[in-house]
Amino acid sequence: MNNTLLAWLEEGRLLMSDGAMGTMLQDAGLTDGGAPELWNVKKPEVVRAIYQGYLDAGSNIISTNTFGGTSARLKLHKMQDRVAELNAAGVRLAAEVAHPLGALVAASIGPTGELIVPLGSLTIEEATAIFAEQAAALAAGGADFILIETMSDMREVEAAVKGSQQATDLPVVVTLTFDTNFHTMMGISPKQAVETLSEWGVFLIGANCGNGPGEIEAVMTEMAQHRPAGVYLMAQSNAGMPQYNAGHIHYDGTPEVMAQYATKMRNLGVNVIGGCCGTTPDHLRAMRQALDAVADQPVSGPAGSGESKEIETDASRAARRDTRRAARRQGVPA
Repeated sequence: MNNTLLAWLEEGRLLMSDGAMGTMLQDAGLTDGGAPELWNVKKPEVVRAIYQGYLDAGSNIISTNTFGGTSARLKLHKMQDRVAELNAAGVRLAAEVAHPLGALVAASIGPTGELIVPLGSLTIEEATAIFAEQAAALAAGGADFILIETMSDMREVEAAVKGSQQATDLPVVVTLTFDTNFHTMMGISPKQAVETLSEWGVFLIGANCGNGPGEIEAVMTEMAQHRPAGVYLMAQSNAGMPQYNAGHIHYDGTPEVMAQYATKMRNLGVNVIGGCCGTTPDHLRAMRQALDAVADQPVSGPAGSGESKEIETDASRAARRDTRRAARRQGVPA
């Protein structure tokens, strides 16, 4: 395995990833309901320009326009037979601009959009095969590592990790979204995530998307307090919260806000820092300037060694759940 990413992390390099792909594509004319991945072949110059914009802003890592590139997601657009074509094209566009500058290409894999049994009809085996198909195409395009992102169900994460590992020997990175009271929608805490994923051999773990820098700071604090030896952390926050105005969605996180967030992440000991929805090259430039300004300062790390003060412990959460269930069985309002 050619693991440049791990080598950089072991050297102690602080890396900056990129920002939003969907936001930039929408600004370029992608309509609601359109397939972003189709632009990899229909409008490659637009996708390439987005990649280039983040590189120019100082990103060391570029994420590909392949987030919805599984057959399950492409099926919504009747393009499930184009997995190999669209994913490989998205990676090649990124590699064309990133590799000459020494930047890495993170091949983005998002959720299938389907629930896994028993909550849904998709089996673990089917999900694993779906992710393996996409990962193989991403590797063929020349990706440096697989980035499984915006996940909430650890069963789907496991399928994505296993599918990627079956299809390619590329390193696998995972970020989840903790947007439900500092847990994922399926109830996974940051502590659970970092400990479980490290057992699966994932060395770079983190959070993306969510409800803005304040939320992700609490999440990354808990991850930093509990990360096992040899595990590195990645944070990609939305640029604040979305605001609907004059027919368009805007995010209220200014470049100054995101610069402060980047500094806080760096001081927690986060190793890869970037943005998600609403984050543009302007935000990334401010983040790069902020990180460069504190490059010589020591990293303080997270305070304490327990749970983040904002996040309910797993034990407390389980106790509340059991209390509610007992009350329902007895016919008492929970």
